[in-house]
Amino acid sequence: MAEADLPNGKSMSIIITKGTLDWAYPPFILATTAAAMDVKVTMFFTFYGLGLLKKNLKLSVTTLGNSAMEMPMMGGHMKMPNMMSMLPGMTGLTSSMMKKLIKKKGVASIEELREAAELSDVRLIACQMTMDLFGYKPEQMVDGLEYAGAATYMETALKSDINLYI
Repeated sequence: MAEADLPNGKSMSIIITKGTLDWAYPPFILATTAAAMDVKVTMFFTFYGLGLLKKNLKLSVTTLGNSAMEMPMMGGHMKMPNMMSMLPGMTGLTSSMMKKLIKKKGVASIEELREAAELSDVRLIACQMTMDLFGYKPEQMVDGLEYAGAATYMETALKSDINLYI
């Protein structure tokens, strides 16, 4: 659908640089919501964000550097200390806790949100330089991606009404 065909004629670009479970949700939620509102959306995945386009996701979440992380427990909220992340197995534990919470609350998985983005005609661009840098192959990635560099993203971003860096 051409931008002129969209009822509101707006466009949005999102550059995604982080690939952890907690950082995966905002760009996909914003992209699918905007697409549902007839906004033309482009998502550009680079560096660690590129991992969100892999066929087999193994996402985790850590307390390290995330002093705001709280998890609902025993009727309240427990702060997850940064120091926990230095203990063996803690990333696995916090990831498991978050995945259980997501499932319990009926929140869509990243795979489901990614599919919703594809079905909503969100333009998904995998950074070619990052593909080369990290040695990723197209067969490792989901189908339907565009492979391009920063110049392609910039062409889109310069024309967009909304630009987000996540």
